[in-house]
Amino acid sequence: MDTVTIYEYSKCSTCRKALKYLDANKISYNKIPIVDQPPTEKELETALARLGGDLRLLFNTSGIQYREMKLSKKIKTMDIKEGIALLSNNGKLVKRPFVLTKSKALVGFKEEVWDEIFKC
Repeated sequence: MDTVTIYEYSKCSTCRKALKYLDANKISYNKIPIVDQPPTEKELETALARLGGDLRLLFNTSGIQYREMKLSKKIKTMDIKEGIALLSNNGKLVKRPFVLTKSKALVGFKEEVWDEIFKC
């Protein structure tokens, strides 16, 4: 299995479920606090390519900052470079958990999707 890098937020229940899933399935991972250390532009670009190029998938659309910044209106016309820069500088805007392996990218936690990716 590829090395798993998971960007998470300790107060996020979805992140806790994802970590519990990785532990239960004995999948080793590197855990990074997403607010303190957001994914890099390169990591975000990699994830974007692996997720089909829809920038919106990388955003935490239910987050307070997303709403405060009125990004739902701006994202439709947002340049990809602008979006990546925004995300790489503000971990609270990134959909979490944000996961990268050598060959896959995941945002959010849906057990059935993770089962498929990790073949559990």
